[in-house]
Amino acid sequence: MNKILIQIKHDIDSNDVVLFMKGTKESPMCGFSAVVCHILDKLNVPYKDINVLSDPELRQGIKDFTDWPTIPQLYVKGEFIGGSDIVKEMYASGDLALLLKDLVK
Repeated sequence: MNKILIQIKHDIDSNDVVLFMKGTKESPMCGFSAVVCHILDKLNVPYKDINVLSDPELRQGIKDFTDWPTIPQLYVKGEFIGGSDIVKEMYASGDLALLLKDLVK
């Protein structure tokens, strides 16, 4: 496993909720990332944001890690949840709130 994949795995394993995104939670750089940040903030869940735009190797590495072609990517307790569309659907159905209920601050 190369260095970037080891770092990705470490970040996922070390944080309950991780969002690989374009930009930061304070300043999302794409609409899809902004939507996921808004949903997590609305649910009052703390999360680690990782800006894939800061490193091209990281940007490609997270896609390779999950075999998922798009950003953002949300992980909860080590499990890949999905991108913006999946997070929106889970939020609308209440499944996301249920998944995150133990992590609300």
